[in-house]
Amino acid sequence: MSQVQIELPDGSKKEFSAGSTPLDVARSIGEGLARQAVAARIDGKLVDLNSPLDQDARVELVTLNSPEGLDVYRHTTAHLMAHAVKALYGDDVQVTIGPSIENGFYYDFYSTKLTFVPEMFEAIEKKMEELAAADLPIIREELPRDEAIVLFRGMGENYKVELIEDLPDGVVSLYRQGDFVDLCRGPHLPSTKFIKAFKLTGVAGAYWRGSEKNAMLQRIYATAFPDKKELKTYLARLEEARKRDHRKLGKELDLFSFSEEAGAGLVIWHPKGALLRTLLEDFERREHLRRGYDIVMGPQILRTELWKTSGHYENYRENMYFTEIDEQSYGIKPMNCLAHMLIYKSKMRSYRDLPLRYFELGTVHRHEKSGVLHGLLRVRGFTQDDAHILCTPEQLDAEIKGVIKFVQDVMGIFGFEYEMEISTRPEKSIGSDADWERATRALMAALEDSGLPFEINEGDGAFYGPKIDIKLKDALDRRWQCATIQCDFTLPERFDLTYIGSDGEKHRPVMVHRVILGAIERFIGVLIEHFAGNFPLWISPVQAVIVNVTDNQADYVAQVQEQLAAAGIRVKADLRNEKLGFKIREAQLDKIPYMLVVGDREMQEGRLAPRDRTGKTLDSMTPDEFIRFVQDECRQYH
Repeated sequence: MSQVQIELPDGSKKEFSAGSTPLDVARSIGEGLARQAVAARIDGKLVDLNSPLDQDARVELVTLNSPEGLDVYRHTTAHLMAHAVKALYGDDVQVTIGPSIENGFYYDFYSTKLTFVPEMFEAIEKKMEELAAADLPIIREELPRDEAIVLFRGMGENYKVELIEDLPDGVVSLYRQGDFVDLCRGPHLPSTKFIKAFKLTGVAGAYWRGSEKNAMLQRIYATAFPDKKELKTYLARLEEARKRDHRKLGKELDLFSFSEEAGAGLVIWHPKGALLRTLLEDFERREHLRRGYDIVMGPQILRTELWKTSGHYENYRENMYFTEIDEQSYGIKPMNCLAHMLIYKSKMRSYRDLPLRYFELGTVHRHEKSGVLHGLLRVRGFTQDDAHILCTPEQLDAEIKGVIKFVQDVMGIFGFEYEMEISTRPEKSIGSDADWERATRALMAALEDSGLPFEINEGDGAFYGPKIDIKLKDALDRRWQCATIQCDFTLPERFDLTYIGSDGEKHRPVMVHRVILGAIERFIGVLIEHFAGNFPLWISPVQAVIVNVTDNQADYVAQVQEQLAAAGIRVKADLRNEKLGFKIREAQLDKIPYMLVVGDREMQEGRLAPRDRTGKTLDSMTPDEFIRFVQDECRQYH
């Protein structure tokens, strides 16, 4: 029998019989590795463990403790779930697609007879456990495209037929496990017995292929882990996330609401939520003014011709709203950059004027599909802490580093850790290759000089330039995209922005687009979940509530409330004829940082009996002492 030479990642080489598999390679190294291996790379291509090795190749084994291995594990579990659903409900349901996603997977089903509800999960999970225990081999097959169409059409799987019809002529890969067959590129686990721990987590609607013109499917979400301990830890974190859900807490704390009467994705801010937002915006204005930014404001709508000049009409119009006034077409702004460029262009600029930093808390509107709207995290109308820096090419590096430092300072105030990545040129974009290369290099150099590690996110830049995306890590170790820094050589060219250099000639400025918090709505949603509604004192809409024991203290409570409010403390009084314990419990549920109890003794001595929202009792204080106490706690954030 002929031999093939296999090179391993460490550079060592081994000989195997032709037709051996990566699993054989794993066993030759050790049984422990063979148990952990779930797939392999043969000359860089991800394949099944039982793929034949017919020629010399470089083999890298993919194990469960790697992101790729976990992805294979979860995608295989998605097939197991689809198998279970078909076994239980047969021809009443059609399968569509089932990819792995972060922390789990989903599968979309079509049915006119069934409506999936969480009460059905237990039966589906039980069937999945039976199929896993059956140790069904998972076998890859390849069929000519036309034969695959005949196969799936015969099974009544119309969505699979549509997918195959969209593929080019040639061979189509399928995977079988028992009596279940699915269209898939793979790779997959060798057998269903590898699947040890999974849990169905939710159900939602989803349009076929993401288009509202297509049929509505039913999406079952689930998660899977290599062992039950990891699954248990994840489910506990998921339960904590449910408790922290900003939509739930937003309602309980009376911060905001949504209304179908107003329109999907449009936030209605209630008094406490509007105050929270105002506190953040005031903080933003102070921080920008400290750093040499000028506050500007642009109109909500601009003529469509301007959006054509910028490239938004060609590259972004599906996300925009348009209207007509006096037979003239206008675009409602999805971004703030156009007005800022018009401000720059309103007069001749010299190199001595630069850099110019224009900051606007600008409200924008973007047409997001209804299926992706999600509380404050994905809305159609929102306000960005948007700024555009116009500078000379020589100033660019310092300006990017200045924004990075700004982000670091602000995230430190809120206690967020973060990760950086650079998103490069997307397929749909404007500008020359040379300008994109210059912009990308500038962003990379600024991060490298600052000693900050970063990943490359290929093809996810803005249509006019690459960007640094800063992803926050919250209390549950989830990542949130908020701050971004974009480098743009293209729009200054399109709008013919110039400055007079030291040589007396006209030159082209560079523009940096950037946000620090990002969308205020989204950031507040992240804050709510990060702090579980227990906001730091300095941004708590209500910092203290004064609670009386009996009606005897009503006048004293009013006097203290006036004194605290005059000192800038955001304070309320609870004079209801309720038991003290009930009022304190309600204040804790409202997550108010401090409760100031006033009885006859406090009134007679001119003092307060404070306790914090955790229930801890603090030392007695005079109103003046409490004012200084609050001011000292807030001062660290300013």
